[in-house]
Amino acid sequence: MDAESIQKVYNNYAVFYDIVFGKISEPGRASAIKRLQLRPGDHVLEVGVGTGLSLPFYPPYCQVTGIDLSQEMLRRARKRIETKGFTNIVVERMDASGMAFADDTFDAIFAAYLITAVPDPWGVLSEIKRVCKKGGLIIFVNHFKSSNRLISSVETTISSFCSRHLGFRTDLCLSGILNDRELSLINRERISPVSLWEIAEFQNMKGQPWA
Repeated sequence: MDAESIQKVYNNYAVFYDIVFGKISEPGRASAIKRLQLRPGDHVLEVGVGTGLSLPFYPPYCQVTGIDLSQEMLRRARKRIETKGFTNIVVERMDASGMAFADDTFDAIFAAYLITAVPDPWGVLSEIKRVCKKGGLIIFVNHFKSSNRLISSVETTISSFCSRHLGFRTDLCLSGILNDRELSLINRERISPVSLWEIAEFQNMKGQPWA
């Protein structure tokens, strides 16, 4: 799975993405953005903004920047911004593994259904920490590998197929992020008891490792 392959997959997804994933992903997006506790003047980055399904949930008093690799996804996001009349939101094409932003640019960062859809999740995580201010919130909404041995074995088996053909992997363990000493876990919970996805909320503690 490389950046070019991912872009092709999500360019193809763009046509029907909102129909298939809109309502399914809405509770997770809405809940996560509420958890960001954004204040007037805050600048938040959404990594993997896609077609902009999350954009209506941001309060109008903060500045929102969204990035994505797929031009087709971004075209639909820009259309949503124009249609809704959002004046506090901008989106641009950018590779999350090498962002063009300066260090400590954003007060908070949100990444929904992204970290398992990039070739180098740890490189993306490093960039997210870099551009987020120290003490800022970083929230992921994602599927992570199950702790159930039977389910996790299935996830490992199908991950290669999903990565090549669907644009995301199924075998990424949240423990890799939990073990990052520059991130302090605030909260972790499933969106609902039967949901495949969970919300993981961290505080960026870069430069101040915690024991």
